[in-house]
Amino acid sequence: MAPWLAIAWYVAEWIVRLGALIVVPRQRSPAETRAWLLLLFFQPVPGLLLFLAIGRSRFPEWRRARFRDVLSSLKQMSDGFAVYALDDDDPMLPAAALATKLGYLPAVRGNTVELIDDYDAVIGRLIEDIEAATVSVHLLIYIFANDAVGTRVAEALGRARGRGVDVRVMFDPVGSRPWRRGTSKLLARHNVCVQEALPFRLWRYRTRRDMRNHRKLFVVDARIGYVGSQNIVAKDFRPGIVNRELMARVTGPIVASLATVVRVDWTLEAGGQPADPVTICEPTGNTAAQLLPSSRDYPVQGFETMLVWQLHRACHRVVIVTPYFIPDEVLLSAMRTAALRGVTVDLVLSKVIDQRLVHFAQSSYYDEVFAAGVRIWLFRDYLLHAKNVSVDGAFAVVGSSNVDLRSFQLNEEASLLLYDAASVTAVETIQQGYIDASDRLLPNEWTHRSPARKLLENCARLISSLL
Repeated sequence: MAPWLAIAWYVAEWIVRLGALIVVPRQRSPAETRAWLLLLFFQPVPGLLLFLAIGRSRFPEWRRARFRDVLSSLKQMSDGFAVYALDDDDPMLPAAALATKLGYLPAVRGNTVELIDDYDAVIGRLIEDIEAATVSVHLLIYIFANDAVGTRVAEALGRARGRGVDVRVMFDPVGSRPWRRGTSKLLARHNVCVQEALPFRLWRYRTRRDMRNHRKLFVVDARIGYVGSQNIVAKDFRPGIVNRELMARVTGPIVASLATVVRVDWTLEAGGQPADPVTICEPTGNTAAQLLPSSRDYPVQGFETMLVWQLHRACHRVVIVTPYFIPDEVLLSAMRTAALRGVTVDLVLSKVIDQRLVHFAQSSYYDEVFAAGVRIWLFRDYLLHAKNVSVDGAFAVVGSSNVDLRSFQLNEEASLLLYDAASVTAVETIQQGYIDASDRLLPNEWTHRSPARKLLENCARLISSLL
């Protein structure tokens, strides 16, 4: 390398390092700031390229403006739901009020919630509902594959389209990357209207490649809804790994909230004027529920805020089920405080691993979790991809959000909050089934892992805020 070129390279590296000190700390958590600065100081040029690609943790201005335009669709729901609002003396009213502030959608009574933790049964029920649809079928999904499962759903959508039903599918192009082109062709062949969520274009900046729409929301005739963790793909799409999921099939006024979020997401991507408020269904049961959407569109991290607040309010027991666990200090502190107050905190994770780097980063937090007095359970045989929480028999969450920084800060997620004892008990029963099929990880066993593994965990933890 010529001397002048070496000097120019050296100067450029230091410009990147000094510039990073000014730019990186803005509107980022301490952990994320440390990870970026470490990368940029040791590898300035590759780090700069990566930072330009995924370093902006917010949407471009055009999208933020579009979200402000459709925000009224969310806020207008409160007026229509007034008749189904929680009673003034309802003990869950504070939680509902907080969730409304976070996601703009109110809690409503009069719903029926059916929890389905059988993977094939979810697909079967969804297809049955599509076959009976008379007005509309709108699917918002992270993964839609053109495999045998996706083909079955697409064929049902095609038959609905043939009956004159309005059929729309929005899928995430990164989550569905291996099947993206095949899925688009499959749905087009069945005359289904398709839209990609958060598409990435090199010639026109749209968004960070790693800010994804991770929601799983299905709405049929605006009267039946599904929310949870399951994608439209074979349960064993990863060789040697079988997924275990949990979905909630809902009817009643809450379906209007699901339909509104799906419409808002469609408008954000496709443009146009916000749709009129969704028609609210009549009551079908006694469940009080609320949909909490969260993403970078919202000013506050919705799911994490609710989870931390519930940990601080818990009196007896909290069960957290998640496939990926990368907490920040706020969440760790809340878990520690709950355990110190005598609350039993159970963390149920998957023994089956599908992402090794994330697994090593996750494992690096186990010592702190044990020190906090939290029990860790490792679910055997399946990849436990379900995401749910229960607190004191009075509050539960079923949704798409993992307990990690990606879901808290980057992904678009949807969480169904349940406020009645019967629904919470149903969640707790499923969670106890997870624990019965798990091995408890004991602190004294964990301390005997190899030095090589500890090194891998420490390295992965350095970039855990970027995973």
